[in-house]
Amino acid sequence: MAQDPARIPSPIKRLRKLRPSVLYRYLSVELMRRLPRRTELGLLLAGTLAGVAAGLCVVIMTIIARTMHSLIFNLEAGERLSGAAVDEKILVLVAPIAGGMLLGAILLLLARWRKRPLVDPIEANALHGGRLSLTDSLIVAVQNLVSNGFGASVGLEAGYTQVASGIASKLGSSLKLRRSDMRIIVGCGAAGAIAAAFNAPLTGAFYAFELIIGAYTIMSLTPVVASALSANLVARLLTPSDAGIDVGSVGTVVPADYVPALVLGAICGGVGILLMQGVAFVEEAARKSAIPSFGRPTVGGMIVGLLALASPQVLSGGHGALHLNLEADVAISSLLVLFLLKAIASAVSLGSGFRGGLFFASLFMGALLGKLFAFVAPSLSAATLAPASYAVVGMSSLAVAVIGGPLTMTFLALEVTGDFPMTVLVLASVITSSFIVRTLFGYSFATWRFHLRGETIRSPHDVGWIRNLTVDKLMRADVRTANAEMLVRDFRNTFPIGSTQRVVLVDENGKYAGLALVADVHSNLIEGENEAAQIRTFAQFKKDVLLPTMNARQAVAIFDQSESEALAVVSDLVEQRVLGMLTESHTLRRYSEELDRNRREISGEL
Repeated sequence: MAQDPARIPSPIKRLRKLRPSVLYRYLSVELMRRLPRRTELGLLLAGTLAGVAAGLCVVIMTIIARTMHSLIFNLEAGERLSGAAVDEKILVLVAPIAGGMLLGAILLLLARWRKRPLVDPIEANALHGGRLSLTDSLIVAVQNLVSNGFGASVGLEAGYTQVASGIASKLGSSLKLRRSDMRIIVGCGAAGAIAAAFNAPLTGAFYAFELIIGAYTIMSLTPVVASALSANLVARLLTPSDAGIDVGSVGTVVPADYVPALVLGAICGGVGILLMQGVAFVEEAARKSAIPSFGRPTVGGMIVGLLALASPQVLSGGHGALHLNLEADVAISSLLVLFLLKAIASAVSLGSGFRGGLFFASLFMGALLGKLFAFVAPSLSAATLAPASYAVVGMSSLAVAVIGGPLTMTFLALEVTGDFPMTVLVLASVITSSFIVRTLFGYSFATWRFHLRGETIRSPHDVGWIRNLTVDKLMRADVRTANAEMLVRDFRNTFPIGSTQRVVLVDENGKYAGLALVADVHSNLIEGENEAAQIRTFAQFKKDVLLPTMNARQAVAIFDQSESEALAVVSDLVEQRVLGMLTESHTLRRYSEELDRNRREISGEL
């Protein structure tokens, strides 16, 4: 018997019956989950929260790293490791070795406890729809702190962006955000981390657009900028004296300065390629050596310690050393030696297994390269720039060669100098450097490391949905099959015209033997002729098959190559057990639907 509608409690009545504490929790959770999915205001609030968390992460990690430097190297309060004169040289040698041993122990534990590879924000946004493991992110942060804290020649920026993006991804998962919004919220975490680290909100925002999200859209602008601003505000409130890069006065830019700036950009592009290949060379040499993976950081720490005996400025990220060399007049020989030592130390640190990035190291080496170039710049044209100006140009140009993000590095120059004509000069040099790297090499440091691991991604653009659209999800499993030894007349009786278009032929072992087109079997026979022949004589596409793990793009390529409208799906290329069939028209339709849905998500239509 139907229930009286008047007796059915309404949602409002149900809520009234709940206890106040339960009601408050229900409303708050549901509101927080629905708001970001339905309004831009909700995504803005989520981005701001991610920025606050990023700012806190940067502050906490910076305090921990500086405390480690002070305790391990006996530094005075406020001293930067790479800019300090460490009195006890034995510490300079031993500390990186001890850090390598500690990191090796961590790697040994991870090899037994956590088998899967650690995913970074770029890979998460490109392949996994913004899904990042917070546990993995914290592991990366700990490894980065150990590496930097004991003096390895790596910066903390990789740890900042990893843990901030991990927290942002966790927040997005809790709010059940869509795939496109998840990618934006991960970008918000990275933007906040870079903004807080360099006191540069514009740099942080465009770092997210160019390197983490892969595109600038109106939908992503507000939350990403809000995250960068909130993170920078939090960091400056908690550590007001710890801000950015100070290059001093950069002078006046004249048209003649563009010629040496373009030359410097081209030089930085070539040096960036050599630096990335140097890291890959060290990694490959370490992999081919007899040293186990957990022992390589110790060997790398020993080499870094020996280099630091020549110049302690190679230790850590290089903040102190950058300020030291920007403010002082340094001889050309000293600049050249320091540049080579820092490049070798960074390549050895990363290649031997220390965790970190080349962000600040590339800024430091670029500044050194710019000051070196200042000695020869006047001979190229009637240039008038001071060495500090060339340091800014080199800093941004080498960083864009290694890290990528032309606008990111241009805005960094703007926020560092506050000089618009200087920023335009930097933009010209940065574009030149980026063009050289893309033309001759094709990768940034992050995507180059993906390439070495066998991944094909070159940017954070979302290609994960393509990989998820696999043949096993597209195929039909209810296919008609027949034994390849069946006689033609029996085949005609079993599969009359109109019953099906195609029949999959299999041999006596169940192995794929080709496709038989029912219309061809009937139309190419004269009554009584060849009816005793086996149906395998009509088999087509014997070697053209699809595998269930192929994605839609790979399937379309095979359809084009075979010129077939449908192909069988087999288990593998050895057994070739038939699993189903897939048509080209269905594949193209589903691919187009997913492509359109992805486009509408990015543009905010969904």
